[in-house]
Amino acid sequence: MTTTPAAADELLLPVPDEDGAPFWEYAARGELRVQACAACGRLRFPPRPCCPHCRSFDSEWRRMSGRGRIWSYVRPHPPLLPAYAAQAPYNVILVELADAPHIRLAGNLVTSADAPLDSVDPARLRIGARVHVVFTETGGMTVPRWMLEKS
Repeated sequence: MTTTPAAADELLLPVPDEDGAPFWEYAARGELRVQACAACGRLRFPPRPCCPHCRSFDSEWRRMSGRGRIWSYVRPHPPLLPAYAAQAPYNVILVELADAPHIRLAGNLVTSADAPLDSVDPARLRIGARVHVVFTETGGMTVPRWMLEKS
């Protein structure tokens, strides 16, 4: 059973900082990109000004395939913020990127980009399930979500 999504202005939205702003700019274009060190080439997330491996301050943003697998998940239950309680219980997943297995992004598994947070049957959640990124706009921000790969 699904519910009507809460108004976008009621949901918590990312607050981009200087280092992470490009991530959100690329998301608005429908691209999943991860910060990489321009000196040693290592990918890093969350974005930060200095490479933790070689200490270089030079960085670039590399496009990812948008594919990954569910590394972990949780289903929050009330009491929650009112905007989320209307859709609870819903899933929150941690996705390990296929292009960068050491990088994991949090999000929601949905049946379509604009579907409610509770749109996926909980029985379909499983660690290791293959997913791909989709993007939706909410409250003026474009955020990544995830859908199951077709088998």
